Amino acid sequence: MKRLLFITLVVFLFPLISNGQKRVAWQDGKHDLVQFSGIVVEGDSLRPIPYTSIIVKNSSRGTVSDYFGYFSFVAQESDTIEFSAIGFNSALFIIPDTLTNNKYSLIQVLRMDTINLALVGVYPWPTKEQFKKAFLKLSLPEDDMVRADRNMARADQKEQMTGMAMDASLNYKYSMQQYQSKLYYAGQLPPNNLLNPIAWAKFIKAWKNGDFKKKN
Repeated sequence: MKRLLFITLVVFLFPLISNGQKRVAWQDGKHDLVQFSGIVVEGDSLRPIPYTSIIVKNSSRGTVSDYFGYFSFVAQESDTIEFSAIGFNSALFIIPDTLTNNKYSLIQVLRMDTINLALVGVYPWPTKEQFKKAFLKLSLPEDDMVRADRNMARADQKEQMTGMAMDASLNYKYSMQQYQSKLYYAGQLPPNNLLNPIAWAKFIKAWKNGDFKKKN
């Protein structure tokens, strides 16, 4: 009976003693987990670098900086953090193992990555004779203002602008904004514009202005 009572006390008291030891160790700065936060900037202008990949080396843990270069995630002491972004040289940082609290902040500087491209010659026509023949057939106006007015026609510019698709940089920026929004609202419901008075005010204003009318 006494042996059974002793085992029962050990089972119930061991978690309390373990938690107490962990709490003392955390207060003494002997913990492992660290809230690692900071901002990634350019080395020349100190402008923030958006959508930088911050990954713990040789693992799948990490995050991506937001549009303003800010990041924050849970890491461990002595972790090697790798920072990488398109157009910049990668950088490594080791979280110190002598921290006195569970938070650590960093301003990480990345340097521009210079890429030298090979010289490429672009020829609009297969031969010089074909180019000369096409050039002589052109009827260019002699007045510079006529050419400027034709090139700067508002209707032509508007048509080109509305029909122009996003380039690679804009597509990358859009996709990273969508990914950052998912990270921002992770674990919670995204905002619902049905209950947003500002969105309703914009909708009513656009409806009064006839923006939703079908154009012929």
